[in-house]
Parts: sequence; C-alpha cells; structure tokens
Amino acid sequence: MSNVWIYQRPQQVRTMGEDVAPWYVGYYDPNGKRKGKSCGSGPKGKQNACKLADRIKAQLLTGTYNDPSKKTWADFRQEYESKVLAGAKPQTRRLTLDALDHFERVIKPARVYGIKTADVDGYVAVRRGERGKQPGETVSLATINKELRHLRAAFRKAFKWGLMPEVPDFAFQREARKLPVIIPPDHFAAVYQKCDDATRPAGLAYPPGDWWRALLVFAYMTGWRISEMLRLRREDLDLNEGRAVTRAADNKAGRDEAVTLHPIVVERLRAIPSFGPTVFPWNSSERELYTQFEMIQKAAGVRPPPGKSHYTFHDLRRAFATMNVDRLSAEALQALMRHKSYLTTQRYIAMARRMDEAVAELYVPDLKATLAKTQRHAT
Repeated sequence: MSNVWIYQRPQQVRTMGEDVAPWYVGYYDPNGKRKGKSCGSGPKGKQNACKLADRIKAQLLTGTYNDPSKKTWADFRQEYESKVLAGAKPQTRRLTLDALDHFERVIKPARVYGIKTADVDGYVAVRRGERGKQPGETVSLATINKELRHLRAAFRKAFKWGLMPEVPDFAFQREARKLPVIIPPDHFAAVYQKCDDATRPAGLAYPPGDWWRALLVFAYMTGWRISEMLRLRREDLDLNEGRAVTRAADNKAGRDEAVTLHPIVVERLRAIPSFGPTVFPWNSSERELYTQFEMIQKAAGVRPPPGKSHYTFHDLRRAFATMNVDRLSAEALQALMRHKSYLTTQRYIAMARRMDEAVAELYVPDLKATLAKTQRHAT
C-alpha cells in the first residue's frame, strides 16, 4: 500500500452520496503515525485531495515533511505576508494586516491547525462590542464584514497549503441597507469655494487651495478613486492631449486605463505644476487627508443627509456615476469607473435609476382640493 492515498469514508458515501461526501488524504508520517486530512466534497474536493496527496508524497520522499498541525500562527503570518501579501496592492495589504492583527489580538491563536468556526464566531462577537471610530459608537458591521473577507482569504490559502483541516465557516453580518449618498452640485460648489481654507499639503510651489480644487474637480468629473488619484504619475498625464492613464498596479480593476479629461479638469491641473513624480503630492498622513477634507466641508457649511457626519471621497465617485448614468453607455461607464465586474456597474446604474423612478411614481395629493376642503370646514 502506498504511504499516501485519497479516499471517501464508506458511511459518509452511503448517507450523503458520493458527490457530496468529503474527500480525504490519508498517509503515514515519518514516525509511522497515520494521518488524515479533509479536502472538501465534490469534484473540487477530489482535485484538492489529489494535489495535497502529491505534495505530501513529495515531502515524504525528500525528507522535507513538517507536521502542519504544529505550524504556529506566527510562522503562518510570516509566510503569508512574504508569499502572498508582498505581491498584493498596498490597500489590500494594509487591510489584510489590520484584520490579522485584530484576529490575533482577540483570539490569540497558537497554531493555525486549531482555528475553528467557533473562533471566527467568537471574533465577530468581540468586535461587535468594541469601540468604533466615532465616540459612543461600536465597530460597524461593514468594517467587520470587510475584516472577515480578508481573514477568509488568508484561511483559504492556509487550507490549500495543507495547514488547516478545513476552512472555517464565515457568518457575515447583515448590514442595514442605507440610501446611497452623493455630493450634489450645490454642495460641491460650496466646498470648491472654500478650498482656500485648507492648510495642507504644505511646502509646495502653489497654495493648498489650488491642490484641493484640482483634486476635487478631477474626482467629480472622472469618478477615480482617491487612491488612484494620489498615485497618478506625471509621466501618465498629458495636459496637451487631455489624457490621463491609471495603471493596473494602482487600481482595483487590475488593468491600465486611459481617460480623456474634460477641459475644466485640464485647467485645474495646470494650476498645480510640479517636478515631483506624482500629480497630487501628499506629504502628510492619510488621516490628515480626510481631516482636511472634512474641515473644508465644515467651512463651506454643507452637511450630508442625516446619519452621516461628512461627505467622503467615495461620495464624489458615486456622484459621478449617478449624474452620468443616462449620459453614457453601460460599457463606457464600466470602463471609466474601472469596475472589474459588469455587475458592479449594473448596481450603480440600478441605484441611480431606482431613485429617479421612485420619485416619478410617488403619489401626488390634490393639495388644492384638500386645502379648499379644510378652509370650508374652518368657516
């Protein structure tokens, strides 16, 4: 008999069916101890089992086998960061590290092999009760779900590496559906007029107000994400042709995209000349960027709808989509917003049209007749 084999347990096949019964890899470790690992069910489970069996067989033959059940959390993190996160985009890397830090702080895992669904559920229970960004608030469900997505990706990789017997279940939190928020034109104009109240970025060849006016106009009329704008390089901007290129490494779509700029955008960009590598140099912290944006809004005296203390950069992006949904084809809108999936673009389109249709279909009372009736009763 081979020292490595794949199998399904007969009793599971009889009760669950061959297609849904889990596949396992069985083998004897160097000490002669019999081991077994579950690899999931169906064709995918069998494929995972075959791959794992080949890997374990090679490790046993070359003497490089290490018992995965003894892999520490610290060792896994180091390996995951060097092999996976090192090649990830900066934003993905930062968010993943934050999620791993929180999980490590809350659960204090010793070994990767021992992480179970109960640990994930316990993590969620603790995070739901922890203090959020705003005083008196707890961590939002959206933040928890974002952390869970990054943790799931890490644990799936651990499973593929043979470090976990199975991927824990992830119970994502049900978020309340909120009305989408955009910065309406009158609020944008008010904010634009108060850009001179900004104090940063400092030390440039032009005042901070010019920097903010260029950034806000660029965002409002291109729909670019704030991360894409801050990474836009001078070499990828041609003001004479009115074109800008966002690179695959700098956007979520993972592809280069050239965009034609409106003359108003070009005019604002000409006001911030620089010999630096980026179009929008920012020499302060990320937090200060959002603080400055919020300060300008307060100076302008604008406030978003109830439930939100201030507008975000994504509200500018959402405004671009909403106001151009009937001016552009769906394909053009997807290209301009660099959505990886057309389904994402469809959600923006549906959101904008749903709001318009809802207002158009509202019941309109006969106010004149009602007012006349009220006045007759009063007399």
